[in-house]
Amino acid sequence: MRCPFCQHHDSRVTDSRAATEGIRRRRECVSCGERFTTLEIPQLSTLQIVKRDGRREDFSREKLLAGLRRACTKRPVSVSQLDEIVESIQARVTADGRAEVPSATIGELAMDALHELDHIAYIRFASVYRSFSDIATLKEAVEALEDGRILDAEARSLQLSLLEQATDEAPAEPQAARRLQQVASGG
Repeated sequence: MRCPFCQHHDSRVTDSRAATEGIRRRRECVSCGERFTTLEIPQLSTLQIVKRDGRREDFSREKLLAGLRRACTKRPVSVSQLDEIVESIQARVTADGRAEVPSATIGELAMDALHELDHIAYIRFASVYRSFSDIATLKEAVEALEDGRILDAEARSLQLSLLEQATDEAPAEPQAARRLQQVASGG
């Protein structure tokens, strides 16, 4: 830390205290002996979500929780269960260490969690997330749920890895997208 009096580069900390706005440190310059106070504010790196259209926005815990709540309306799912899902998803995407995560990964993780928790909430979330265009697509999702195809953990992990590869490889995604559709349809 540079001394504000003599501009020397070295100082020693004589006292540290947690403050509401950060960490307050009392320092003493090793060159001139003057004392000064610094306020250190931790800067947390913000996780960026890459949308389907390429836009980027900060990860919003509240936005994810709101989507899960909508899917679980009038279902026997507690707020604490939804909080746990959001915590789990947030921990998983931040543990990876990447600064940017595709929104598709977040959506797939949310659908996986809802699938384990409540099948109706899962179908509701999937219908919005996957933008079912007609009743046949919805019927296919329900049939896959009944057949247990979506319960296959290996297929889900393959889906997630393909989604991540597709976003890492940019334009070369048609092949990955076709494989993802095959996995999703059980083929």
